[in-house]
Amino acid sequence: MVLLFLGAFLLVSGLLARFWAPGQVMKTPLDVSSVMRLTGEAQLYDGTALVSTPVRASSVTHSDSARSDGDVVVFQNSSCLVKDPDGKAPDCVSADDPQNRLVSASTDTFATDRRTAEAVNDASYLPADAKPHQGLVNKFPFNVEKRDYMFWDGLVNKAVPATFAGEEDLDGVATYKFVVNVQDGAITIGTDPGTYSTEKTMWVDALTGSIVKQNEHQVRKMADSGQTVLDLTFGFTPETVAANIEDAKANASKLGLLTTTVPLVGLIGGVIALFAGFVLYRREGSESAAEAGADAAPRKAAAQA
Repeated sequence: MVLLFLGAFLLVSGLLARFWAPGQVMKTPLDVSSVMRLTGEAQLYDGTALVSTPVRASSVTHSDSARSDGDVVVFQNSSCLVKDPDGKAPDCVSADDPQNRLVSASTDTFATDRRTAEAVNDASYLPADAKPHQGLVNKFPFNVEKRDYMFWDGLVNKAVPATFAGEEDLDGVATYKFVVNVQDGAITIGTDPGTYSTEKTMWVDALTGSIVKQNEHQVRKMADSGQTVLDLTFGFTPETVAANIEDAKANASKLGLLTTTVPLVGLIGGVIALFAGFVLYRREGSESAAEAGADAAPRKAAAQA
């Protein structure tokens, strides 16, 4: 009987792990803390001409566990772009930096659905001054599909198409490439109207939806004169890409254990235990019947005598 109970337990556990657990574990975690670093080259307008300079950028994202719950996660993000002529600039500098290295800096608070990664604009999660978002914001959903998605662009304040552009293996991690193109989107430069164009390529972990690698070329111009004020080409640093790849592999291992290994062990172990328990139960029943028959034979013979 013990094997029968064990088999039933393993079988139920395997079924739960197969059909219920994925919906519970394939969710954006509530303890996100990430720093993405990018480097590249920029041409900046100094009032008379475009001047080239190396640049570095950072995007720091933390989840706000106090505002988040089982369905929605709230994020706080700060982004910074600085000149880095000597390769020694920090991730960000203040507006009054003595070396005038700050190009741009911004902060953002947003919420997303933990399963779909789509923006959530519910006031119960966000502060009153939070900007409404659309589409995907900082990642793709789990089990990414080979199709186009709408992805948030904070400069034009709307979601724009992220077009599926193929598959690529990054050091053992299966990724899907998505390309975002914006042409002459309306933005504000300082207090004046401007335009913004970008071509951004993202390599996305096909399983978790995290962005593993990213390259971008963007151009910002004054709307009235057409003067280019920023021509920027930059991408994730090799160190950032390597760290993202390691994270993707670790997450794939954990998810594989919970959604594949555990269900298989439970289902196979449950079937084996149930079969063994049934065989033993039948054998014990047969032996009991045989013993009962053997005991009955002498009593019958004595009664006949």
